[in-house]
Amino acid sequence: MPETDLRQPAATAEPRTFLGAPKLPARYAGIVMPFILSVLMTFVVSLVSTLMTLGVVPHFLQVWALAWATSWVVAFPTLLTVLPLVRRMTAALVRSP
Repeated sequence: MPETDLRQPAATAEPRTFLGAPKLPARYAGIVMPFILSVLMTFVVSLVSTLMTLGVVPHFLQVWALAWATSWVVAFPTLLTVLPLVRRMTAALVRSP
């Protein structure tokens, strides 16, 4: 009589991000999207603003880093606050699929 294999099937691998960390549950999308958006937008806007104000100077990176950090601290909570209003405004202007 052949022996039956009682081992459990291998669990499916958990989806991973490009950095190898496990993906967050979908319920975090409302925080992750504004977080990433605020980081990228403040990065670019503070870079351009600081560069236009100071030009390329020896202490540019330090001044820009402080400007970016300060603007991000304001931008992230602002995005979380205004995002529902922006969604309603967008829905009023754009046809539903």
